[in-house]
Amino acid sequence: MPGGRLTQQDRQQIALGLADGLAYAEIARRLDRPTSTITREVMRNGGPTAYRADLAHRATERRTHRRRKAAPRNSGTSPQAHGRDAEAVREYEEVFATVFMQSGLPKMTARVLASLYTTDAGSLTASELAGRLQVSPASVSKATTFLESQGLIRRERDERRRERYVVDDDVLYQSMMASARATAHLGEVARQGVGVLGPGTPAAARLENIARFVAFVSESIVRAADQAREILHTRIDTTSDSAT
Repeated sequence: MPGGRLTQQDRQQIALGLADGLAYAEIARRLDRPTSTITREVMRNGGPTAYRADLAHRATERRTHRRRKAAPRNSGTSPQAHGRDAEAVREYEEVFATVFMQSGLPKMTARVLASLYTTDAGSLTASELAGRLQVSPASVSKATTFLESQGLIRRERDERRRERYVVDDDVLYQSMMASARATAHLGEVARQGVGVLGPGTPAAARLENIARFVAFVSESIVRAADQAREILHTRIDTTSDSAT
C-alpha cells in the first residue's frame, strides 16, 4: 500500500526500472510511492548502477532486526529536536553517507561525515559519534583522522576541554579551495611537459590541452566558491531557534 514498507516485489520493479533507465519519479509513479522513498531505497543500497533487489531486501531485513534488538537499549533516548521524525532522519543519514561513499569515502568515514553534517551544532565529540553510530571509538578515531587530513572537518576544544570534531561552511570552503589548488598544480605540471616533449608534437599538444582545461576549471572553482560563500550562504537566526 502507498506509504507502507517496500516489498520484495516492489524492489524487483525498482531494479527493472533502473535497468530501463527510468527516473526515480517515474518508478515512484508506477509503484504509487513518493519519489523520496525510491531515492532513499536506491541510494542506501548501492546507488542506481549497483542496486540489486534481493540484496536490498535482505539488507532491509537485517536493519529491521538490528533496530528491534536495539530498541530496549534506546527506549530512554530523548526525542528528536524540532519535532523531527527520528526514523526519517536516520534513513536520510544513510542516504547521505551513501552519496559520500560513491564519491570515494570509506563507509565509516562517510557515516561520520554525514552525522556531523546532520547535527544542528555541526560538531560532536568522539564519544558522541561512537554512541550515535554504535561503533567503537577506534573506528571513529580512524575516520576523523582521515577527514581532518583532507580538510573536511576540523578539531577544537569546547568549554569542558573535550575535543570536538566540527564541520561548517568555512571548512567546506577551505576544502574546495585546497582542491582547486591541487587541480591548478596538475595544470602547471602538465605545461612543464610541453617543453620536455617538444612543442608541436602530439604528446605536447595533449599536455597543453590538459593544462588549459585544468587552469580554466580551477580558476572557475575559485571564483564560484568565493561567490557562493558571499551570496548563497544561509545565516541561521540562532536567537529565534533558542527561543523556540
